[in-house]
Amino acid sequence: MSFVKLHVKKGDEVVVLSGKDKGQKGKVIEAMPKKGKVLVEGINLVKRHTKPNQKAPQGGILTKEAALNVSKVMLVCPSCGKPTRTGHREVNGHNVRVCKKCNQVVDQTK
Repeated sequence: MSFVKLHVKKGDEVVVLSGKDKGQKGKVIEAMPKKGKVLVEGINLVKRHTKPNQKAPQGGILTKEAALNVSKVMLVCPSCGKPTRTGHREVNGHNVRVCKKCNQVVDQTK
């Protein structure tokens, strides 16, 4: 089992690069490095036919997000608001992601 080093993290704003949702923006709900996939809020919605159970007593057709391959999304820089690639830099002893377009730090320092 191989892990994929993801360029996005939970809570990041991303834009979809290809597929039926191309150009749409959303927030990363979950990152799955083992699978190389991410869940993005409101993107890649699928319908799931569900029997009645404890969680959904009514049952029926539920709409939920399906996972996207991480290569299909690009981080949106919080500073300049543009989709961008990221670089890495050391700031105060921590490695942080940096926007390649505006050269600003993307990660929030703790």
